[in-house]
Amino acid sequence: MGKLNELLQLARERAEKLGLPYAGALTPAEAYEVWQAAPGAKLVDVRTRAEWDWVGRVPGAVEIEWLSYPGNTPNPVFVQQLRREVDPESLVMFLCRSGGRSDKAARAATEAGYAEAYNVLEGFEGDRDANGHRNRTGGWRHAGLPWKQG
Repeated sequence: MGKLNELLQLARERAEKLGLPYAGALTPAEAYEVWQAAPGAKLVDVRTRAEWDWVGRVPGAVEIEWLSYPGNTPNPVFVQQLRREVDPESLVMFLCRSGGRSDKAARAATEAGYAEAYNVLEGFEGDRDANGHRNRTGGWRHAGLPWKQG
């Protein structure tokens, strides 16, 4: 339990430094460790159905679109779907492509009463490199964490 507490403390300190309203921010490797170590913890992938199908999925993650594909329109029932899939007492981590939508999802979850909401920094694919390519600098896949082709 010591390692889990250290990771969560680090995530909380990061969130405080960045002025984030939710419990914390984790790197992909830290999020994976927390997911494995914390009883009942959930990873919620908020990318679009197209991203899950074409880019890849995280086995065992709860999938709830933040923006709906096509059109990238906000999912009006995100919080209701989250409540159906994840107990508000659970530690919940949000993942998207590069950390933006998951930040919004963590904010919405916090406002909906999830006290242990965390954002996964870098997301599934990470930021673009100098050539405009993802999956080379940061992200879940680049970290070698479990994923499968859609």
